[in-house]
Amino acid sequence: MASLVQPVDWTALTPVLIPAALAVAVLVADLFLPAERKPLLGWVTAAGLAAAALTVIPLRDGHRTTFCQPGTGGCSYAADHFTLVIQVLVLGGALLTALLSIGTLERMPAGEYWFLLLSSAAGAALLPASRDLATLIVALEVTTLPAFALVGLRRDDRLSSEAALKFFLTSVTATAVSLLGISFVYAATGTLQLNAVAAGLTHTPDQLHTLARAGVALTLVGFAFKLAVAPFQFWVPDTYAGAPLPVAAYLSVVGKAAGFSGLILVTVVAFRPYSHVWGPAIGVLAALTMTVGNVGALRQRPHVPRGAVRLLAWSSIGQAGYLLVPLAAAASADDPAHEIGTTVAYALMYAVVNLGAFAVVALVERTAPHSRLTDYRGLYAARPAAALALAFFLLCLAGLPPGVIGLFAKVAVFSSAVGAQHGWLAVIMAVNVVIALVYYLRWTALLFTAAPERADAVATPAGAVAVRTPAGLALAVALTAVAGVALSGAPQLILRYAQGALL
Repeated sequence: MASLVQPVDWTALTPVLIPAALAVAVLVADLFLPAERKPLLGWVTAAGLAAAALTVIPLRDGHRTTFCQPGTGGCSYAADHFTLVIQVLVLGGALLTALLSIGTLERMPAGEYWFLLLSSAAGAALLPASRDLATLIVALEVTTLPAFALVGLRRDDRLSSEAALKFFLTSVTATAVSLLGISFVYAATGTLQLNAVAAGLTHTPDQLHTLARAGVALTLVGFAFKLAVAPFQFWVPDTYAGAPLPVAAYLSVVGKAAGFSGLILVTVVAFRPYSHVWGPAIGVLAALTMTVGNVGALRQRPHVPRGAVRLLAWSSIGQAGYLLVPLAAAASADDPAHEIGTTVAYALMYAVVNLGAFAVVALVERTAPHSRLTDYRGLYAARPAAALALAFFLLCLAGLPPGVIGLFAKVAVFSSAVGAQHGWLAVIMAVNVVIALVYYLRWTALLFTAAPERADAVATPAGAVAVRTPAGLALAVALTAVAGVALSGAPQLILRYAQGALL
């Protein structure tokens, strides 16, 4: 009889354990620290997230597993190359979010904020390592539940509360649909282990085929809600606009990366035998999502409050459509490593420049709260470095030089569609890239347009010289700009690194 006592590989778990343990420590420390010392909690959080990301280095051989079932070979946690790449992405994104947040929490309880951020980051780090459906759905909820609490943490802000409620209701619906789908899959296969589910779906009895297909469909619909894939994207613009700006940045990068890692695991690993069904469906969703996102961004008006955040929200929906393209191509590939690596590489490149754009928006909102797009007019005259950084990030998102990183990412995604004989999807993507050029270039042009003379100039970016920039915010802008320039110089390195990222 196999022993029920199993050794635990604590080294493999360190990227998850450090933010989880630090979350509890920060919450307890908040009870005892005087008010003037509480800003230290932000720097402790940032240091802890950096340490958690660095613990990936000893795991780079990518062959560690733990929480395994005796006699079956199935494990619930795997620290393989795919896991490590996503963990670096989510922990790095959480670190930059922490830097964005330091010095900007005047209207929020600091202890609760850092506790929730670290808890969500721990769930996001656990999700790509999950190798059974139960662990995966728990990790997804640990990522999401603290996130909608973060959205509504400004208790005196009605818009924030409404955004949190909309996010919460959407999340609950998505979870309910996913759990129903997983229960159907379990009924049809008798297992929750991802590899065993794939084997079970291959040999499903005829009388259970309908149940299995319904389970697969419901599980994917639940993930579509979480990832704001069209037509389930309705909650994103209002949630981003109502959330504290660092939280909106976190949702656009870390939340999206964690959700996509879960989607990759359930499709490419667990539901691989049904690739002929989910592949075309994801292709259609990719086309619909990128079109809805880019058209929504194109329709943003320059005088709408928080217009910059709303534009980035719609842009993130469009970017989600691009991320789905290689996943649709992976369905028809004999070995989907290249396609999944392309999705992961695109996510890494997108994370850097999108967080950079949010960082500059946070900088502008220091002097123009709830800033409109018109508040960016003449930013170059007032803050040349910030304007140049934002212009670079927007050109990266558009895929134009000198933002080579964005161009390279889009070409890689386009090539995956063409290589998989999805010419129709490549055409739709090309049209959407052109649409996106309009609103990215329109915003970029505003930065270098002379600002009109205004009586209330103190509220515009031109008055920013009198406002002290928090060190964390300045560091976040600098780090993302340096990373973006470095990756634009050698974009192929990140693609080669990510393309080994398949299970």
